[in-house]
Amino acid sequence: MATKEAVAQLATLPERVSVVETKVDNIEEKLVDLKADVKDMHDCLDQTRDRVLAQLDKMTEEYRTNATNYYIHADKLNEQQSEQHKELAGKISELEKFKTKWVYMIMGGVAVFGFISGHITAITNFLK
Repeated sequence: MATKEAVAQLATLPERVSVVETKVDNIEEKLVDLKADVKDMHDCLDQTRDRVLAQLDKMTEEYRTNATNYYIHADKLNEQQSEQHKELAGKISELEKFKTKWVYMIMGGVAVFGFISGHITAITNFLK
Protein backbone atom coordinates (compact mmCIF):
# COMPACT_ATOMS: atom_id res chain seq x y z
CA MET A 1 0.00 0.00 0.00
CA ALA A 2 2.74 2.33 0.66
CA THR A 3 3.83 1.93 -2.90
CA LYS A 4 0.41 2.71 -4.27
CA GLU A 5 0.29 5.86 -2.17
CA ALA A 6 3.78 6.78 -3.28
CA VAL A 7 2.83 6.23 -6.92
CA ALA A 8 -0.31 8.34 -6.47
CA GLN A 9 1.66 11.11 -4.85
CA LEU A 10 4.29 10.93 -7.58
CA ALA A 11 1.53 11.23 -10.18
CA THR A 12 0.27 14.46 -8.61
CA LEU A 13 3.76 15.82 -8.08
CA PRO A 14 4.06 17.61 -11.47
CA GLU A 15 0.71 19.33 -10.87
CA ARG A 16 1.78 20.44 -7.42
CA VAL A 17 5.14 21.68 -8.69
CA SER A 18 3.38 23.59 -11.45
CA VAL A 19 1.04 25.24 -8.89
CA VAL A 20 4.02 26.21 -6.72
CA GLU A 21 5.83 27.61 -9.79
CA THR A 22 2.76 29.65 -10.69
CA LYS A 23 2.57 31.01 -7.15
CA VAL A 24 6.28 31.89 -7.21
CA ASP A 25 5.81 33.67 -10.56
CA ASN A 26 2.87 35.63 -9.10
CA ILE A 27 4.92 36.55 -6.03
CA GLU A 28 7.79 37.71 -8.26
CA GLU A 29 5.38 39.89 -10.29
CA LYS A 30 3.96 41.38 -7.10
CA LEU A 31 7.49 41.97 -5.83
CA VAL A 32 8.35 43.86 -9.04
CA ASP A 33 5.16 45.90 -8.67
CA LEU A 34 5.99 46.66 -5.03
CA LYS A 35 9.51 47.77 -5.98
CA ALA A 36 8.05 50.10 -8.61
CA ASP A 37 5.54 51.46 -6.09
CA VAL A 38 8.28 52.01 -3.51
CA LYS A 39 10.39 53.83 -6.13
CA ASP A 40 7.41 56.01 -7.03
CA MET A 41 6.79 56.69 -3.34
CA HIS A 42 10.43 57.72 -2.84
CA ASP A 43 10.26 60.00 -5.88
CA CYS A 44 7.07 61.58 -4.54
CA LEU A 45 8.62 62.05 -1.10
CA ASP A 46 11.73 63.61 -2.64
CA GLN A 47 9.63 66.03 -4.66
CA THR A 48 7.50 66.89 -1.63
CA ARG A 49 10.61 67.47 0.48
CA ASP A 50 12.09 69.71 -2.21
CA ARG A 51 8.85 71.72 -2.47
CA VAL A 52 8.54 72.05 1.31
CA LEU A 53 12.16 73.17 1.64
CA ALA A 54 11.72 75.68 -1.19
CA GLN A 55 8.58 77.07 0.45
CA LEU A 56 10.35 77.17 3.82
CA ASP A 57 13.26 79.08 2.27
CA LYS A 58 10.81 81.52 0.69
CA MET A 59 8.95 81.99 3.98
CA THR A 60 12.23 82.49 5.86
CA GLU A 61 13.32 85.16 3.39
CA GLU A 62 9.93 86.90 3.65
CA TYR A 63 10.19 86.76 7.45
CA ARG A 64 13.66 88.29 7.38
CA THR A 65 12.51 91.03 5.00
CA ASN A 66 9.40 91.76 7.06
CA ALA A 67 11.33 91.59 10.32
CA THR A 68 13.84 94.12 8.99
CA ASN A 69 11.01 96.38 7.85
CA TYR A 70 9.31 95.97 11.22
CA TYR A 71 12.45 96.95 13.12
CA ILE A 72 13.02 99.95 10.84
CA HIS A 73 9.42 101.05 11.43
CA ALA A 74 9.73 100.42 15.19
CA ASP A 75 12.90 102.52 15.30
CA LYS A 76 11.13 105.38 13.50
CA LEU A 77 8.22 105.18 15.94
CA ASN A 78 10.63 105.10 18.86
CA GLU A 79 12.36 108.25 17.57
CA GLN A 80 9.01 109.99 17.15
CA GLN A 81 7.94 108.98 20.63
CA SER A 82 11.24 110.19 22.08
CA GLU A 83 10.77 113.57 20.39
CA GLN A 84 7.20 113.80 21.67
CA HIS A 85 8.31 112.88 25.19
CA LYS A 86 11.02 115.55 25.12
CA GLU A 87 8.50 118.12 23.87
CA LEU A 88 5.98 117.17 26.54
CA ALA A 89 8.67 117.20 29.23
CA GLY A 90 9.58 120.74 28.19
CA LYS A 91 5.95 121.85 28.31
CA ILE A 92 5.43 120.22 31.70
CA SER A 93 8.57 121.93 33.01
CA GLU A 94 7.28 125.31 31.78
CA LEU A 95 3.90 124.69 33.42
CA GLU A 96 5.55 123.74 36.70
CA LYS A 97 7.62 126.94 36.63
CA PHE A 98 4.46 128.96 35.87
CA LYS A 99 2.58 127.25 38.67
CA THR A 100 5.43 127.73 41.13
CA LYS A 101 5.66 131.45 40.24
CA TRP A 102 1.93 131.97 40.86
CA VAL A 103 1.94 129.90 44.03
CA TYR A 104 4.70 132.12 45.46
CA MET A 105 2.88 135.25 44.24
CA ILE A 106 -0.35 134.19 45.90
CA MET A 107 1.46 133.15 49.08
CA GLY A 108 3.20 136.52 49.11
CA GLY A 109 -0.13 138.27 48.57
CA VAL A 110 -1.68 136.28 51.41
CA ALA A 111 1.28 137.16 53.63
CA VAL A 112 0.94 140.87 52.76
CA PHE A 113 -2.83 140.72 53.33
CA GLY A 114 -2.27 138.98 56.66
CA PHE A 115 0.30 141.54 57.72
CA ILE A 116 -1.96 144.44 56.71
CA SER A 117 -5.01 142.95 58.41
CA GLY A 118 -2.99 142.30 61.57
CA HIS A 119 -1.60 145.82 61.68
CA ILE A 120 -4.56 147.74 60.22
CA THR A 121 -4.85 150.04 63.22
CA ALA A 122 -1.21 151.01 63.13
CA ILE A 123 -1.35 151.60 59.41
CA THR A 124 -4.47 153.79 59.66
CA ASN A 125 -2.85 155.83 62.45
CA PHE A 126 0.27 156.24 60.36
CA LEU A 127 -1.66 157.38 57.32
CA LYS A 128 -3.68 160.05 59.25
